[in-house]
Amino acid sequence: MLKSPLGWKVVILVGCVVLLLVPLMMVSNLIKERSDYRDEVADTLRQSSAGKQKLIGPLIAVPVTEVTTVMAPTADDPLKEVRRKKSYIRFWLPESLLVDGKQQVESRKIGIYRGQIWHGDLSIKAEFDPKRLGLTESENLQIGEPFMVFGVSDPRGIGQLQTMNINGESLGVEPGSGLKNDMQGIHVPLGSADIIRKGAKVDMVLSLNGTGSFSVVPLGRNSEMTLISDWPHPGFMGDFLPTKREISPTGFQAHWQSSWFANNLDGKILEMLSNGGASEWRLPAFSVNIATPADQYQLTDRAIKYAALLIMLIFSAFFVFESLTARQMHPMEYLLVGLSLVMFYLVLLALSERIGFTPAWITASLLGGAINGIYLQGVMKSWRASLPFTSALLVLYGIMWSLLNSEDSALLLGTGVLFAALSTVMILTRRFDWYSIASKQIASKQKEPAAKVAIENDELRVWK
Repeated sequence: MLKSPLGWKVVILVGCVVLLLVPLMMVSNLIKERSDYRDEVADTLRQSSAGKQKLIGPLIAVPVTEVTTVMAPTADDPLKEVRRKKSYIRFWLPESLLVDGKQQVESRKIGIYRGQIWHGDLSIKAEFDPKRLGLTESENLQIGEPFMVFGVSDPRGIGQLQTMNINGESLGVEPGSGLKNDMQGIHVPLGSADIIRKGAKVDMVLSLNGTGSFSVVPLGRNSEMTLISDWPHPGFMGDFLPTKREISPTGFQAHWQSSWFANNLDGKILEMLSNGGASEWRLPAFSVNIATPADQYQLTDRAIKYAALLIMLIFSAFFVFESLTARQMHPMEYLLVGLSLVMFYLVLLALSERIGFTPAWITASLLGGAINGIYLQGVMKSWRASLPFTSALLVLYGIMWSLLNSEDSALLLGTGVLFAALSTVMILTRRFDWYSIASKQIASKQKEPAAKVAIENDELRVWK
């Protein structure tokens, strides 16, 4: 096969495609670098404001000292009654928890990059049933001063505490969770232990800021959360999907609901809070992420994955054109067209940072189509021959844009394009006698003068 010009042509075309993978990798690395710069903006906003927020609370922590009498050996007596004290925190979870939130998302620009900070006003209502606690002070059971706990993953985001009413009484709020573990947040001293007998109704309004996700742990025996936001790109995640949600170009509204029957959270949280450490932040929660929609870097990175396919389709079209006509193209002409296809992605990246992805795609497509149309007209000596290639290139750019914007149908659409391209090549070349084409090329070279053959080495020359 390699003894014929046709075989060498195929080998050199494959080599051209492999060679073009080098600039494609360079453009791909540039996309990653620019994307990393974008991520640094998000990190800067998080460091200067607040990060992801997860709210655990309200719950009531009750200090308990339990006195027990056991028979144990001592230095004076082999077996004697010994009184031992054990102190621990008993956590009292709410019977019901209702959270209503309104969220506003602020977009901040650093250089050419943007990030989002959200501001939330939360109305929290909870009821505590004393029957659920089951504590009665006695000679062997001493109850300390209880306090209400609100855990927040990043306390820098705590804004104004507009209301804090417990049983209709306004109480003061102290910084820190009040617990000995690493939980951060605020706590409310409740004074005497009378609240254990009466129960508690909590009504509070809290301002909370952050970046990224917002989560609320459904502590209540029955828990509900409603969130209204002006951000049109929510990312619902976590252990509980909203039971209802509405998303529009102006924002979203979502409602979550869960109970201990579904999440067994009473057992989980008591175990985690008692053990301490960072495990409490892994509790299941109602969660929504202020997600950035697929930006220009993600879309350009996805587009460049189709670059090799685009180059092979264009090269195949040129190869079929050469086989159908007497015109021949030099490997350098293949490479220049291939480099223009690579340049498309660089132009797309540069423009998308300024004018957005879709306008940048249209502009880069028109520029790529224009330069290739002008170049191919000079190579093929005919507008009639170059215009179909230019039109086909623009159609391929349009198909690629559709692939990027329809992930659910990307495989089907991509397979259809490949099938159509292969079918076209097979139909156009179905009557070709490839052996006769190669023989004619060899014979035509053998008829050339010997001097010219010696000078130009026509036995290894594929393109004229």
